[in-house]
Amino acid sequence: MDDKRCCSKCLLYHLPCNLGDNRSGQWTVPSFPQLGFHSFTEHILERKKLYLLPPECCLLIFDKLVRMHGLALKNLDNFRKCHLPLIHLGGYPGVRDSWMNVIASQGEFLISLDISCSIVTDRGLVLLKDCFGLRNLALNYCYQISDRGLGFMSSLSQLRSLSIIKNKGLTAEGIEAFTNLSNLENLNLERCSRIHGGLIHLRGLTKLKSLNIKYCNSVTDEDMEHLSGLTNLNELKMSCTKVTDFGIPYLSGLHKLSYLDLLGCPVTFASLETISGFTSLLQLNLNRCDLSDVGCQKLSELIQLKDLNLGYNGITNACLINLKGLTNLESLNLEYCQISSEGLLSIEGLTSLRTLELSETGVEALSHLSGLHNLENLNLSCTSVEDDNLAALSTLTSLKSLNLDHLEISDASLPFLSIFSGLTHLDLSGCCLFGFGMGYLYFTNLQSLEISDGFLNDFCTRSIKDLTSLKLLNLSYNSEITDVTLERISGLTALCSLNLSNTAVTGAGLRHLKPLTNLRSLYLNNTRMSALWLWTYQRYVLSNLVIFQPRWSSKT
Repeated sequence: MDDKRCCSKCLLYHLPCNLGDNRSGQWTVPSFPQLGFHSFTEHILERKKLYLLPPECCLLIFDKLVRMHGLALKNLDNFRKCHLPLIHLGGYPGVRDSWMNVIASQGEFLISLDISCSIVTDRGLVLLKDCFGLRNLALNYCYQISDRGLGFMSSLSQLRSLSIIKNKGLTAEGIEAFTNLSNLENLNLERCSRIHGGLIHLRGLTKLKSLNIKYCNSVTDEDMEHLSGLTNLNELKMSCTKVTDFGIPYLSGLHKLSYLDLLGCPVTFASLETISGFTSLLQLNLNRCDLSDVGCQKLSELIQLKDLNLGYNGITNACLINLKGLTNLESLNLEYCQISSEGLLSIEGLTSLRTLELSETGVEALSHLSGLHNLENLNLSCTSVEDDNLAALSTLTSLKSLNLDHLEISDASLPFLSIFSGLTHLDLSGCCLFGFGMGYLYFTNLQSLEISDGFLNDFCTRSIKDLTSLKLLNLSYNSEITDVTLERISGLTALCSLNLSNTAVTGAGLRHLKPLTNLRSLYLNNTRMSALWLWTYQRYVLSNLVIFQPRWSSKT
């Protein structure tokens, strides 16, 4: 083991040979905990000479300790100077300044580091000043890091990717430390709310390809001028900044842009005068902007677009006329727009569409969608579609996701839905369903089914046991569903998320969920369960749960 020529595979020969599990009648492959991995690592760590092992062996041990939450300050010191190239501790509990000394000891061999969500301060961060080989650095949600700690970055000339999400300690002055990062390609400053005026220090970062300043609400039109020379940018995310039509023209030289996100920015279609010049643009997000039909003619020039989001704007059918020539579109979002069925005539020729979002619009008739044979995802929630209108969708045999949430459709539509044999997601929440046609919803690939806020009872769910591929099931707000349905659910062993809030299930029925070993989320708000039932089953029966909402009523 002390020989530098050994490889990481040699570790497998030093694992204790514990037997597997035979409780089910068949021998299973033992897991690392069953093999006594903790004992093995303790034996290795006791030697305190991990640096004699090849870096790949050290990295294997380190990563296993992290995944099994076995890494602590007492054994971290054994990894000092082990030449670890990758240290990913994002979200790992307890990472603080005292850990940084060992992390920094990797020196120039450290290539990628993630200490997101840690309590590292400026004092610990500056220890990285000699890690000249760093290519990727993630400091997301590190609230105790400020301009002072980031000053060391001027020495990291090899850095390619830097991510600092939601940091109030980073200001315009702190960004000056990025000036020498001439090789930087990806910069993420999302939710850094005090960086107004600091983008001037990015002018020399000509290799920058991706810049994320989403939710940086201090960024204004003035900051856009400093981005004008970043001609290699192909991805620019500026959601919910204060950039207006006056700032967009500064970006006119960014001809390589393929992705532009302006969600929530106070811009209008006047900005299309500049945006239409981005001949490589593939994705454009104008959701929740100040768009009306005025100036929408320029949309017709974005002929390369594959993804267009115009949701939550005041556009009408007149705007959609300009989309006729965008034949490369694969995704179109028109939710909450003031369009009707007549407007769909303008998009009936967009046969490349795979995703179409029409929720909360005035759409009723669907005949103009019948030619969209490649459509995979269709959202019609909260529209005026009724039972008779759904027949127009019979040609859309490629559908995988169909959202009919809160439509005026009844059980009469359920036999029709059976033609969509490839569905993986179906949402019928809030529809006028009594469930008498549930037997028609037999989809072998269905992974997500939502039928909340309806009139279902146990009789209606008798065929639900056949949907064995389900990973998500939402039956909330069906007050007549009882423990009988829980027994039918017990065979859906692939379930990861189950919502039974506001139903009549009881604590006694939870025993049926014991076989659901993959279940991670369970919602039982306002059900007939006592605190004792819920506590007992979470602790001893459903111990794998990650999300558990037992807002119980006083009933037992």
